[in-house]
Amino acid sequence: MNKKLYVGGLSYDTTDDGLRELFSAQGTVLSAEVIRDRYTGRSKGFGFVEMETVQDAEKAIAAHNATMLDGREIKVAEARPRREQRDFNRRDRW
Repeated sequence: MNKKLYVGGLSYDTTDDGLRELFSAQGTVLSAEVIRDRYTGRSKGFGFVEMETVQDAEKAIAAHNATMLDGREIKVAEARPRREQRDFNRRDRW
């Protein structure tokens, strides 16, 4: 079963490929994405990495949490489920 990890504290210079390369040492990376602002395209300073197995994810957390990447100390933890977003554009909310 695959496991998604949250990676926080990223440098604005960190790329999807950089995340993939870093985490691939601990196992198979299914996806790696730096989250970007939809208007500016600039990194928001965090991202997500999906590992193929729970064991790979645990190894990645142990290996990379509180380590340096691109000049910044990063935080790596198990990703929490996404909360439901409110649609503020709906007219019937009033």
